[in-house]
Amino acid sequence: MNLVRARLSIGNFIGQRCRQVTETWSHRGMCSKPQEAKAEPLHAAPAAAPRAGFKLPGYRPSNLDKKMLVWSGRFKTADQIPDLVSFETIDAARNKVRVKACYVIMATIIGACLLMVFQGKKAVGRHESLTSQNLEKKARWREELQREKEAAIALSEKAQ
Repeated sequence: MNLVRARLSIGNFIGQRCRQVTETWSHRGMCSKPQEAKAEPLHAAPAAAPRAGFKLPGYRPSNLDKKMLVWSGRFKTADQIPDLVSFETIDAARNKVRVKACYVIMATIIGACLLMVFQGKKAVGRHESLTSQNLEKKARWREELQREKEAAIALSEKAQ
């Protein structure tokens, strides 16, 4: 029953939405405002110095940003970094440092894998395996359990 109600309510919502859209459409599509010819103003005010819309103004780098700029090779030393740096420069430096960090992590993982292979081969040479270690551990647990039972029996005999 709930499934039927849900489908009906969704159908009603879609139907109402379609009705609203079709009532507001005209022959020009979604635009209902009539087209007007643009009149050019007589006196155009001088605009400020044009600036690219996609560029952000300067960004004041933090100490970590300065280190990233030096690590990425954008600047030789932290003293050469200006007070305001474009966001694109900071972003490029961050991306370069991010890629270098990924390379370091990959090299570390490969080194750790090789180390594990080397240690595994040494363990095989000593005839060590997880199966033998588990069997030894279970044998120790059985011995401890046997000792505890013997101690409990000895204690109960003393009490009588």
